[in-house]
Amino acid sequence: MRGMKSLLVSLLIGAAGFSAAAADRPNIVFILVDDMGYADVGAMGSTDILTPNVDRLAAEGVKLSDFYANAPVCSPTRCGFITGRWQQRVGFEWALGYTAEQEKLVDGVWTKPTDMHRAIGLPADQPGIAKMLKAAGYATGAFGKWHLGYSDEYNPLHHGFDEYFGELLGHADYYRHIYYDGTYALREGLEISKEKGYITDLINQHAAAFIRKHAAAGEPFFCYVPHLAVHAPFQPPNRPDPKVTKEHMTDGSRADYKAMLEKVDEGIGMFLDELETAGVADNTLIVFSSDNGGERWADNRPLFHHKATLWEGGIRVPCLLRWPAKLPKGKVSPQMAITMDLSATFAAVAGAEPPAGYVLDGVNLIPMLSGEKPEVTDRSFFWRIQRSNRKMRAVRHGKWKYLDDGGTMDLLFDLENDIGERRNLNFTHPDIVADLKKRLAEWETEMAREPKTFFVR
Repeated sequence: MRGMKSLLVSLLIGAAGFSAAAADRPNIVFILVDDMGYADVGAMGSTDILTPNVDRLAAEGVKLSDFYANAPVCSPTRCGFITGRWQQRVGFEWALGYTAEQEKLVDGVWTKPTDMHRAIGLPADQPGIAKMLKAAGYATGAFGKWHLGYSDEYNPLHHGFDEYFGELLGHADYYRHIYYDGTYALREGLEISKEKGYITDLINQHAAAFIRKHAAAGEPFFCYVPHLAVHAPFQPPNRPDPKVTKEHMTDGSRADYKAMLEKVDEGIGMFLDELETAGVADNTLIVFSSDNGGERWADNRPLFHHKATLWEGGIRVPCLLRWPAKLPKGKVSPQMAITMDLSATFAAVAGAEPPAGYVLDGVNLIPMLSGEKPEVTDRSFFWRIQRSNRKMRAVRHGKWKYLDDGGTMDLLFDLENDIGERRNLNFTHPDIVADLKKRLAEWETEMAREPKTFFVR
């Protein structure tokens, strides 16, 4: 399977990828929203949440209708992006935090850590997109929610980022920057930051300053902006009280959610202003997406279900790409794509090489979206949940999706004609079900072969 993947990556990246001339290399800005619903921005159909800057990305770029998160929850999708590979290769299958089921290899023995925050994270010896871009001459900065390890050894600075500001944990009080148990989450680099303010505003300000500095210097930059919003707790701007507790973490309303997401949109406007002021907006690739499907207060229509499931509502997410120098305006593409494709795309357009022997599992999307190459319709994507209280597996190949929801029955959906997954076609297409189950089994076998030092389920 990996050999075929390597060939596909080579064909898709081709001359438009790693041989990109230095003068043509774009700046890269990636805004990743947390727990956003499929229909929660105007470009995806929202009528109540006002997102003029997000909508501008769609109007001046490409909207992907069939884009997926690597996972139905936070940490594994972020791991898939940073490594550019299936997160199952390293053992990240669920989000770090109080719901995680964790194991760690200690002196050759699998143990269950008791420290919720510090025990596990993405090892810094893993290759990653920021390291690749930095080696290619890019300034690299991350501003926002990390959620790939709280201890210093897992800090973004050790994963190739020159600068970092944000919350290390999966969620925190938006004003006090503490987890529900009192753990302080805000960092600037490796240092504890006591900067005051609403976290979305602080993220926007730090990211805009990074863009301003490097755009003015005329050097290529990669700005990763993984927001905490619109994850719980549902604290809108200008309302710092009451303090967040575990019991009241999910209190809120659609109005709170709306105000939180509109602050994310405000930041995108700030980034666009900085890029235009510096005269580099046309040669900047801006990407906007979500780490998984929406949860409470979100609007996932027309998809079924939500975050933490492998139904479409848990894994299909918005994705908008704007790069005026390369991509068409106002294009809607059904090209199947997934979060880790962005890693391969960013590496390709930057002329960045993965380390020797390190194969990216994603593909460069630009040739298909720009019209240089035909769209690829026969890709296969895989997802898995292996928790003690929840087991799901899914595979999508072309228009077909197979879903095993806890071993209840085989489910098959034609997503071109049934995006809401309402009609099970398992009994009328047993040959397709058999093929998809075979693909899934081969993928699981490949993932199991990868050596691991931890599991998060």
